[in-house]
Amino acid sequence: MEKIIAPSLLSCDFANLQSEIEMINNSEADWFHLDVMDGVFVPNITFGMPVIQYIKKYAKKPLDVHLMIVQPERYISEFKRAGADLLTVHYEACTHLHRTIQAIKAEGMKAGVVLNPHTPVSVLEDSINDVDLVLIMSVNPGFGGQSFIENTYKKVEQLKRLIQHHQAQVIIEVDGGVSDKNIVKLAESGVNAFVAGNFIFKSENPAQTISHLKQLLNS
Repeated sequence: MEKIIAPSLLSCDFANLQSEIEMINNSEADWFHLDVMDGVFVPNITFGMPVIQYIKKYAKKPLDVHLMIVQPERYISEFKRAGADLLTVHYEACTHLHRTIQAIKAEGMKAGVVLNPHTPVSVLEDSINDVDLVLIMSVNPGFGGQSFIENTYKKVEQLKRLIQHHQAQVIIEVDGGVSDKNIVKLAESGVNAFVAGNFIFKSENPAQTISHLKQLLNS
């Protein structure tokens, strides 16, 4: 499975959003990662449908939309209309996960489920064949710039074993504290998609940083 770099726009310069989008379009990145926070499920508020619609207007790569909101099932159709290609919801926020996953797929989007650092991968035993992607949070969700949680490697390995046991076709994504210091070890653990925010956008040359991460994955 190919290795995917998904820069998180949460860390970009929103005063120059269009130029940041063009930078990603012209870089070696594969997806745009968009964090939607409601101030309830996590203690932060980011952006909603109007901003996603704007990004979709200029983006030439898939939009990987990560919902950190309560009752995400209420907005599935709206996020599809806004331009989401992949829609991921938190296990902790979904009372009826199977129904929510099916509703996302019914809208023609790829469906993903997210696990917080404290949530074991075993909760996906009955739904791993229903999802296209599992996102492991390697920091506590809500804010960018946090330190990577070392237990993530073990958790990814457990998830990979679960996927293999059920012969599922699932992308393993990691979000939080991803950098050139841990990306190779994460890939060796089984990660296919890497969300990086501060490490990319706070660097002197974000496009070059994306290329550097790609080179590490392909070396």
